[in-house]
Amino acid sequence: MGTADKAVGGARHSWRTRDVWYISLSAFFADLGYQSVLAAFPIFLVVDLQRPVWEYGLAMALSYGGGAIFSLIGVKIGDRIGHRRLALIGNSLIPLLSLSALTANSTWAIGLLIAGWWARNLRSPSRRIMLNQAVTDERFRQRVFGFLHALDVGGAAAAAVIVLIAVGNEVPFRWLFLLTAVPLLVSTLSLSKATTGRVVVETSPDQDGKALTRARPRYSTGARAIFLATALYGFTFYSIGFPILTVAQKTHSISFGIVAFLVFQGFSAGTGFFVAKRLGKTLVRRFINLGVLGYLVSGLGALTIIGDIRYQMGILAYLVGMGILGFALGVIETLEPSLIAVISKSRSVSSGFGMLSASRSLGLFIGNLVMGLLYQLGPTWSYAYATIMAVIAGAIMLSASTTFARNGDDLAGGNQ
Repeated sequence: MGTADKAVGGARHSWRTRDVWYISLSAFFADLGYQSVLAAFPIFLVVDLQRPVWEYGLAMALSYGGGAIFSLIGVKIGDRIGHRRLALIGNSLIPLLSLSALTANSTWAIGLLIAGWWARNLRSPSRRIMLNQAVTDERFRQRVFGFLHALDVGGAAAAAVIVLIAVGNEVPFRWLFLLTAVPLLVSTLSLSKATTGRVVVETSPDQDGKALTRARPRYSTGARAIFLATALYGFTFYSIGFPILTVAQKTHSISFGIVAFLVFQGFSAGTGFFVAKRLGKTLVRRFINLGVLGYLVSGLGALTIIGDIRYQMGILAYLVGMGILGFALGVIETLEPSLIAVISKSRSVSSGFGMLSASRSLGLFIGNLVMGLLYQLGPTWSYAYATIMAVIAGAIMLSASTTFARNGDDLAGGNQ
């Protein structure tokens, strides 16, 4: 590692290597761009264009539902042309969503948002694969994914500040959205500096010693449990735009809605940075923490929002609920990918990341449709549904942890 690398990555043996920094900084600038659009889009669509909430739910459902397909397609394309190249192609197309406020036609606005989001899903598994390849010491894999999430959501928190300032100063949405193309371009430039992800295909030897190209992956019981649970979590995680709308509508202030988004992202980023290494050294402990501190705590956050809606406890209770949801997301985004990387066989790691993104997107597709429809009956119905799904997801992870404990499947020591 040269002098320049040390400046970027730190000490020679630090887990924050040159590639880890560039990939994580790319995530920071990407979220700084598209999260500004996501934070403001529900307000633009429902408040500015006067469209019904179910239409926003449909927009998010189509974004995530199509995104599931693009995640799976992305892995296959990445295996053929290299995940670095695929990640750069997808990342460079995300600015399509920056154009969504140029028209007052909701169909075109939603279409551009969806196109940019599908591009984001196309590259997401490949970016995780690149990061996974950047980890040279298994002991630090969990920290690396926590660091990625911290910068990822740190960019989203910065986006919330930008949107809050823009809304407070009555900046037109079209200019706010167009400006998000700048950090998105910086994100692609940063990602281009990373060197991992150049491997084109994965191979595995058959019984005769011959190479099998792109062999069909076999997922472990633990991996399948994570795919199912993250789909259910997708049912409960909905688009964070729903709580933003709830806070804005209940307080009659768009600014408070953006503040709630900032609290959510701030807690999530802090969790990824400060708590990642404390989430368990063993597989059993990690599965338990994913179930309890991730999924079940997410249900608690939704329950807190219900309490505030029904008992009018004030803006502070809403913010507490958003903070709880942010903490849960930080745990989930750290443990899910690091567990998939550890428990997947070498030839199925890339497809495992693809299935992880696809499972979440599929859950989000259904979740946003249901949330949008239930929201018409009342916000309480939406968050009650979210709470139930979170509890089921947590139960699946706790069940998976007992399976690992019974079979003696565990990691061999090492500090995380």
